[in-house]
Amino acid sequence: MSPAVTTSSEATQRAATGDVSSATASAAASAAASAPATAEASGPQTITMAKALNTAMADAMEADSSVLVFGEDVGRLGGVFRITDGLMATFGEQRCFDTPLAESGIVGMAVGMAMNGMRPVIEMQFDAFAYPAFEQIVSHVAKMHNRTKGTVKLPMVIRIPYAGGIGGVEHHCDSSESYYAHTAGLKVYTPATVADGYRMLREAIDSDDPVMFMEPKKLYWSKDQVDLGALRAEHSANAATGSSSEGRAAVARPGTDATLIAYGPSVPTALAAAAAAAEEGRSLEVIDVRSIVPFDDETVCASVRKTGRAVVIAEAHGFASVSSEIVARVQERCFHYLAAPIRRVTGFDVPYPAPKLEHYYLPSVDRILDAVDDLQWEN
Repeated sequence: MSPAVTTSSEATQRAATGDVSSATASAAASAAASAPATAEASGPQTITMAKALNTAMADAMEADSSVLVFGEDVGRLGGVFRITDGLMATFGEQRCFDTPLAESGIVGMAVGMAMNGMRPVIEMQFDAFAYPAFEQIVSHVAKMHNRTKGTVKLPMVIRIPYAGGIGGVEHHCDSSESYYAHTAGLKVYTPATVADGYRMLREAIDSDDPVMFMEPKKLYWSKDQVDLGALRAEHSANAATGSSSEGRAAVARPGTDATLIAYGPSVPTALAAAAAAAEEGRSLEVIDVRSIVPFDDETVCASVRKTGRAVVIAEAHGFASVSSEIVARVQERCFHYLAAPIRRVTGFDVPYPAPKLEHYYLPSVDRILDAVDDLQWEN
């Protein structure tokens, strides 16, 4: 049984100032009310992804005293998005604490802790805020295990709220996953469902390798029926047998005519496009990649071999991206099964736009359906 996390009574005005836009502040206040407030109950219950992530950290901290959480405003405030709300009150200031505004220092401290037996879970407040720590991540986090010929492990998780859809301004809505996916030595996870928020964060914390845990911030308030007890039992069983869902994609919606391949924030958009296509008589399968690194070629390619057509969907820029890597991998493995060239629907190759313009930038149902229509159906 997990601890009953004590919710923070802090006022939320801090979220409406400083680095956060008014839209984000409103969302943060909503998260404060929803993330940890759901009472523990047996059986399925409706919870948010924010609550699932919060519970995953609480359960991991309860199970293992070497797990600790730190970052900017994650303690008393509970994080800008309230994902860590209540952890300081429950576990104390030695296990969950605030840091200075120094991302490179946060990561560097976590490296030292991980080298000495701790399992730090650190938060980069927003996606682009992590860039000052990039040298630490690339030069040390990703390379320490190899540098020491496997004698030093770095069991640490870097949580990054990423991507758009919240009306945030510059530096608050980057899709930075390609930087980390390109860096050998890092695992890169991105959940798209409430259940995976819990499941994948527990697996990330358990990993002896560093994990970049990319959290789609616009999905923090998505809700679903989830049985936390069943998820805890699943995690315990996997830990006992040494198995997990790590590196495995999921078929989010079965179909026969074409495959939509998406991850993180783009999965709900792909599912909406598949639902719209069904009304027009076209059956689209949706694959949720889940783990960018390691990548599940088997599940993705099995779907494309079945349907013969594919569209890759991602919010990030299309050039030199995760989406372009997925296209290359599928093309290499499924060439003789393809009835048409693989298409992509991505963010445009421009800096992230102003809040009122982001709906033009982000992949949409209409853009996805246009790409599907272009898959040479007349042949």
